[in-house]
Amino acid sequence: MRKFTLIFSMIVLVFGLNGVAQAKMFMPEQVDSGVTSADLAQRHAVHWVSVEQIKRSLKNQSAMAVGFDIDDTVLFSSPGFYRGKLEYSPNDNSYLKNPKFWEKMNNEWDKFSMPKQIGIELVQMHLKRGDNIYFITGRTKTKTETVTKYLQEDLHIPANKMNAVIFAGDEPDKNNKISWMRDHKLKIYYGDADADIAAARELNIRGIRILRASNSSYQPLPKAGRFGEEVVIKSEY
Repeated sequence: MRKFTLIFSMIVLVFGLNGVAQAKMFMPEQVDSGVTSADLAQRHAVHWVSVEQIKRSLKNQSAMAVGFDIDDTVLFSSPGFYRGKLEYSPNDNSYLKNPKFWEKMNNEWDKFSMPKQIGIELVQMHLKRGDNIYFITGRTKTKTETVTKYLQEDLHIPANKMNAVIFAGDEPDKNNKISWMRDHKLKIYYGDADADIAAARELNIRGIRILRASNSSYQPLPKAGRFGEEVVIKSEY
């Protein structure tokens, strides 16, 4: 019986080693360093800038007011928008005009939003400079909101440095962000949409483009760099 057990164990071991060898044998030989999806985004000839380059460009400048868009700029918030579309208007985008959706989005569903790494890096860079940060969103304003709370937590902003989110609203043929940018005397505004860059240009503010993730619910994707603006490298996540 012992002999049988020993022979059986050896057979199992041989087949096991053979399986490992086969697994190794079918692994292709590495012939190149490869490429990530983030690397692919950098191949177009636009004015790419890194967080470090933006930081260096601000050297010796005093503290200033800077602004950020929210959705697809500092937060990947598509899960909430996707949920809203399914629940309120699966066949079109009319959910974006539904007050019930905005109540949910502004008070609950940002718990499913992911902070973008680029948002954290840029916000922290500006905080270390002593800059005053404002978040100006095109979302519809609601009586209550938890967006400010989630942003403060997700982007690691001290409570005494966190300004309440500004809800500029989203009306056709009207860029409501412009007046807020002007009122707060912004010097830089970060955004993913063409309208963000256009608003900054209208006020002679430095508009810097953040890449919108390709799987964002906000389609079609904008053409980053189309206005000659700076585009932050690897900012789609």
